[in-house]
Amino acid sequence: MITLNKKFTFDSAHKLENYDGKCKNLHGHTYIVMVFVQGEISKENGMVIDFKILEEIVEKEVLEKLDHKYLNDIIDLPTAENTVKWIWQALEDKFQDHKIKLYKLKLWENPNSSVTYKK
Repeated sequence: MITLNKKFTFDSAHKLENYDGKCKNLHGHTYIVMVFVQGEISKENGMVIDFKILEEIVEKEVLEKLDHKYLNDIIDLPTAENTVKWIWQALEDKFQDHKIKLYKLKLWENPNSSVTYKK
């Protein structure tokens, strides 16, 4: 079994309602999400999945929906934890046609703070 990963970035704004701190105000992040998938190496092309195909799936299912958007309109209580869970749900079954599975996600909302989701 091989695990491969690819990083993506997107910019979004949000605010944390019912929160006592700076994040209760409207603010934005340049998020980085690393998508980890697992599968076997294809005997036909020597790859688990073509990075271009992985990129197309993430672009369609995640980036088009979150990049330069107001996360409060998309995700209930858009904390980093809930955002990474939303991304997981958006991607979870999108790799089946390629005989691989989503293995893990890591989401940074800034260079020093990240969350990891693995089911």
